[in-house]
Amino acid sequence: MDTPRMKPGQRVLMALRKMIASSEIKSGERIAEIPTAAALGVSRMPVRTALRSLEQEGLVVRLGARGYAARGVSIGHIHDAIEVRGVLEGFAARRLAERGLPPETRERLARLIQDGDELFAKKRLEAEDLDRYAAYNLAFHDTLVGAAGNGALETALARNNFEPFAGAGALALDLTDLVAEYEHLLAAHRQHKAVLDSIVRGDGVGAEKIMRDHALAAVRNAKVFEAAMGGGSPLEAARTIRAD
Repeated sequence: MDTPRMKPGQRVLMALRKMIASSEIKSGERIAEIPTAAALGVSRMPVRTALRSLEQEGLVVRLGARGYAARGVSIGHIHDAIEVRGVLEGFAARRLAERGLPPETRERLARLIQDGDELFAKKRLEAEDLDRYAAYNLAFHDTLVGAAGNGALETALARNNFEPFAGAGALALDLTDLVAEYEHLLAAHRQHKAVLDSIVRGDGVGAEKIMRDHALAAVRNAKVFEAAMGGGSPLEAARTIRAD
C-alpha cells in the first residue's frame, strides 16, 4: 500500500462534520468533550483534536474556557468555497497536462489509483475502509497540486481550506449508510482515474473540466447535504458567535 495511514481520530472528525452539516448539532450549540466522546465511543483526546481541526475549517468557534460551539453555514457558502477549490485544482490539472507529468509524479498518482482500485474491488465499504479512502483521496489531491509547481496556487488553496467543507480532506460521510457512501466515493474515484488519463494524454481542457466537476460533486453526491440541496436546508444560515 502506497497510501499513508490516517492520523488517529479521523472517524471522529468525519462524524462531527456530518453532525454539524445535518444540524444534529445545531448552530450555536456547545459541543461538550465528555458527552461527545461517550456518544462516539472514544476517549476525550480524539474529540479535542477533532474540535481544533473543525475550528480551522470554520465549522466550530471557540467559547473561551467553555470549549467550542457549532457554527452554522449555508449551503451556498459551502458551494462557493468548493467551487473555488475546483477552479484552483482544475488549473493545476491543466498545467500538468500541458507541461507533461514528471515520471515520478505519474508513477505516484498511478500507485494511488491502484490503491483506490483495490479498495473498491470488494464492492462494499466497511467502517475501517473510510480511513483508507480518506488517506488515498487527500494524497491524490495533494500530489496533483504539488506537482503543478505553483506556490501561489498552493497558498490560495491553503487559504480556501479554512472555509467549511472546502478542503479535499474535509469529508462529511454518513457512517450509518455505507452502501450509499460506497457509490458516492466510487464515483469520486472514477473521476480521479479520468483526470489522470486526461493529464497523461495532454488534454488540458478535459483535465480542468473533470477537476471542476469533481469538486462540485462533493456537494451533489454527499448524502449529508441532501436535505439542504432539496431546499429543506438543515444547514442554518451563518451567524457569528462571540467568544466569552
